Amino acid sequence: MSVEGVRDEAVIDEARSRSEHVLAGWLNRQSGVCSALDDALSYSVLGTGKRLRPVLVYLAGRALGAADEALDSPAAAIEMIHAYSLVHDDLPAMDDDDLRRGRPTVHRAFDEPLAILAGDALQTLAFEALASRAHPRLGALVTTLAQAAGRDGMAAGQAIDLGAVGSIMDLAALQAMHQHKTGALIRAAVRLGALVAVAETDPRVAALDRFAAAIGLAFQIHDDVLDVTGDTQTLGKASGADAHRDKPTYPALLGLETAQARARELLDEALEALKPLGEAGQPLATLARFMIARDH
Repeated sequence: MSVEGVRDEAVIDEARSRSEHVLAGWLNRQSGVCSALDDALSYSVLGTGKRLRPVLVYLAGRALGAADEALDSPAAAIEMIHAYSLVHDDLPAMDDDDLRRGRPTVHRAFDEPLAILAGDALQTLAFEALASRAHPRLGALVTTLAQAAGRDGMAAGQAIDLGAVGSIMDLAALQAMHQHKTGALIRAAVRLGALVAVAETDPRVAALDRFAAAIGLAFQIHDDVLDVTGDTQTLGKASGADAHRDKPTYPALLGLETAQARARELLDEALEALKPLGEAGQPLATLARFMIARDH
């Protein structure tokens, strides 16, 4: 690996560590009202996860000149939204998973009602975190996160996913589902970082959105691939779950090799979109390559 690649990986690791520290600051503030809920919140977020979304906030913001202190709140907020979605996705009424990130899912480690409440609390805590720091574009930041998480974003994607079990989707419908279920939060992460730094009229914001749209879809395609090629121990969740539930996926629709090729094409699109950022975009490029080369 080149010196630049090693440097970029160190930058990514530092952003990941910073996000963990900021999250701990929010989650370890015991409310004193219900210790069981506090424990479930901490269990669902801290100590596990790749932290891709908060890292994207930091790297996008830094690329446009934002200070880390201004990026802390949106980075924490988007990871809380992601964590809440995983807690709810794992519930018996949805995917009914027993394992997440290498340990029992929240409803297994605690119980189902508490898992529902933990997800609810994480969603609201995310917006508390986002609003905790004054910013001239706070309204745009809140709108970005709300739209990505809600009825026109992640929640819609999950609803489409649940309704698609056992059905046959064409490529356009499958792509739309992935763009909402997974891609919406990834695009929001990049946009949050960008809007902390500059106004949305800055042309680099549009370039970063093109990057995020491409890498968000590539990330989900690679997730589909890992469900076929990975093992449970490495993945930290049950492998083969999509096929077992008869869910539409890229490998099921296109075949494994074609799905892998499509992810690589999208990576190339993402890297092309970063060119206007020059050297400042290189950590994002390194992270993008990791996102479709990871084994979990």
